[in-house]
Parts: sequence; structure tokens; C-alpha cells
Amino acid sequence: MSFVVTVHFAAKPEHREAFRAAMVANARASRENEPGCRQFDVCETADGAAIFLYEIYDDEAAFRAHLATDHYLRFNETTTPWVAEKRVATFHRLDPRT
Repeated sequence: MSFVVTVHFAAKPEHREAFRAAMVANARASRENEPGCRQFDVCETADGAAIFLYEIYDDEAAFRAHLATDHYLRFNETTTPWVAEKRVATFHRLDPRT
């Protein structure tokens, strides 16, 4: 059963562009370098005020491995001061064929 992570971010207005670029780079590194990362979508509201992530990992262990990667740790350290709000939720994907 796949492990799904969703994250809602609101970046501080003065950091939105930099946050967006850092998030896209982090997602790309996750997809390209983490064998347990199956999907990492970065979505933005039309007004640019919020970013939504939809991530799928083989299992919770693969997600935990993601949190320990150099690229994630650099991303998190750099962007944490830029974030006004962050909400994380995790799920187990019921039908991995879709």
C-alpha cells in the first residue's frame, strides 16, 4: 500500500518566488534521486498565495528516507523562515493501480 503525503504551504509574500523555485527544485530532486518516491506534484493557487504538494512513496520508510536526504534538509533549512503556514497530512493509498 502506497504512502501519500499532502502539504499545504503559505509562503510569506516577500519570499513567494524564491520559495516556489526551491520547492520545484526539491520535488525534482526527490523524483529523480529517490527510488521510493513515485510522484511529487507541486501545485499553486491562481493568486500564488498557497502551494499544495501531493507526494506518493512506496511506503512510510521511503518517506522517512526522503526527510533524511541532503536536498530535503537543505530545502527545509533554507525555506523554513519563508513559511507563514504549513500543514501536513498523511494517508495510505487504497487503490495503487490508479
